[in-house]
Amino acid sequence: MKELCPRFEKAMQLFGKRWVGLVLFELLEGPKRFSQMETELPISGRLLSERLKMLEQESIVERRVYSEFPVRIEYVLTEKGLALQPVIKDIQNWAEAWVTEEEVAILKEDLPTN
Repeated sequence: MKELCPRFEKAMQLFGKRWVGLVLFELLEGPKRFSQMETELPISGRLLSERLKMLEQESIVERRVYSEFPVRIEYVLTEKGLALQPVIKDIQNWAEAWVTEEEVAILKEDLPTN
């Protein structure tokens, strides 16, 4: 059996976690507040927080705190995170070409409600 490259395996483990791809796709639009992402993504606040912390630990996402009143916190992709843009765009192009409307409808039925 062929052994996987450890770096590739690490990347697949990271991006194979549920919602990571959608969080990254959302942040490709630019800096976002937690509440914006929570509204725009079909994910609970607790799980979104976990994914953002994990991506922050991996240096893919940066948490920026602005000392305003009230305090403003935004999440933004780092250089490492922005390097994923071509990959994410390629996945988006593949999905538009190959994922059927029936598959999308089934997916929407299975999504949790916030």
